[in-house]
Amino acid sequence: MTSIHAPVSDLDIARAARIRPIEDIAAAAGIPAEALELHGRYKAKIDVAQLPRVPGKAPGKVVLVSAMSPTPAGEGKSTLTVGLADSLARAGQSVMVALREPSLGPVMGMKGGATGGGYSQVLPMEDINLHFTGDFHAITSANNTLMALVDNSIYQGNPLNIDPRRITFKRVLDVNDRSLRDVVIGLGGPTQGVPRQDGFDITVASEVMAAFCLATDLADLRNRLARMTIGYTYDRKPVTVADLGVEGALTLLLRDAVKPNLVQTIAGTPALVHGGPFANIAHGCNSVIATQTAQRLSDIVVTEAGFGADLGAEKFMDIKARAADVAPDAVVVVATIRALKMHGGVAKDNLREPDVDAVKRGVVNLRRHVANVRKFGITPVVAVNKFVTDTDEELEWLLSWCAAEGISAAVADIWGEGGGGPGGDDLAGKVLAALEAPRSFRHLYPLELPVEEKIRTIAQEIYGACDVEFSAAALRRLKEIQANGWDQLPVCMAKTQYSFSDDATRLGAPEGFTLHVRDLIPKTGAGFIVALTGAVMTMPGLPKEPGALRMNVDDEGGAVGLF
Repeated sequence: MTSIHAPVSDLDIARAARIRPIEDIAAAAGIPAEALELHGRYKAKIDVAQLPRVPGKAPGKVVLVSAMSPTPAGEGKSTLTVGLADSLARAGQSVMVALREPSLGPVMGMKGGATGGGYSQVLPMEDINLHFTGDFHAITSANNTLMALVDNSIYQGNPLNIDPRRITFKRVLDVNDRSLRDVVIGLGGPTQGVPRQDGFDITVASEVMAAFCLATDLADLRNRLARMTIGYTYDRKPVTVADLGVEGALTLLLRDAVKPNLVQTIAGTPALVHGGPFANIAHGCNSVIATQTAQRLSDIVVTEAGFGADLGAEKFMDIKARAADVAPDAVVVVATIRALKMHGGVAKDNLREPDVDAVKRGVVNLRRHVANVRKFGITPVVAVNKFVTDTDEELEWLLSWCAAEGISAAVADIWGEGGGGPGGDDLAGKVLAALEAPRSFRHLYPLELPVEEKIRTIAQEIYGACDVEFSAAALRRLKEIQANGWDQLPVCMAKTQYSFSDDATRLGAPEGFTLHVRDLIPKTGAGFIVALTGAVMTMPGLPKEPGALRMNVDDEGGAVGLF
């Protein structure tokens, strides 16, 4: 295999990889031909209803991969997730990967894709990072069809008495476009609709995406879509999709998308890539249907939750694990020497320089993430994702610190070798041991707790805040939530991913700060309350030099500049 030192891109590695026909991957995973709906030679959808039931088979154990707070230095959580699954397969385990689908927002923007990196990738990388099987297009279409029907109902006499000033649902687009955050629609005269203020969210922040990913089957999806609140009447009563009578049409648009997508890793491990909510502004986990399908087909499911454990992992435990029986049996927290240095005050341009003292300063961030996972009744394994610039002294100090803290830890060198090589063997062994260790999983808070106190619990127990400040708008929304009987829903915090606080510049493990909640958005179909904190946006913007500037196609139609 190519060395980690080689100047090759993830795209180069993906193209050079030997990819097997998807029918072969399916057969090895126990998926019959009649359950496959092919999308070309290397990807397929699975009709879950056609999967055979194996009498006596227990659901596969779930390994949740999370991370310390991300930095521009990179943590490689998706890469580690894929590499760990391959390493477990190399150890003789029956394993599947369950990942989210990439959004075009980060792909065309600055973060990149979501297929892993180096020799720990899922394939076909180009397809997955672009349009894949069209799931995001279906979700976008369902969302925007709903909004067209809402505005049409108002135009056609407004039989539901909808107040155009109090429509809370937005149109969506799967790309970062700050110019669409606030718009006015219906201009141009009486035949053009009813003028009102509107706006766009990015598709991955939409409630349709959240309902799609938390549904357990097609019937549950229809029920969740029906419960979605789109706004309020003139007398402040909530209006739902069921009131419009269009949940059937929306479900019809999503009937094929709801089937999980089967692909493979470079090492040939089967992977289900399905759904894609962001973890900073949504719940950040792949679909329940994909996770449970992987549990039916394998003994171990390796899945990931977006960004740091304060976001994706907390939401996995308190939202996804409440929606379905997918509570993790083991948790892995990914760390890198580079990220620890940044949390220790080192500038990005100086990260190649050895600096054990900076690692010592930055480890406070990792310590809090580990402590947070323990609050859910699970002691995590720390996976140190190795970079070529890491020194032995830095790695040895971090492993010694983990040992002193009673944390099982391993260095994983899987970018250059992939999990099919020995670089992930030690980590795989530690995870297998963790799967056999006793655990007593619990949620952070009971659903009976008032919404305000749920938010305060997360802020104080997970983020380290001393208090929470609610804006006047958020306080009004709290009263609406209680009046409408939504106060027993879990909370989905929308917060910057870069800090425990709502200030992205406060690295490490800040304490004594106040978390600012500026608004609350009931997602009654998805089944949670979104708390918007700080300046976080549900429609991000593109950076000054977006990734799209590097992209092209070659003479054969292949992608150029895709990571």
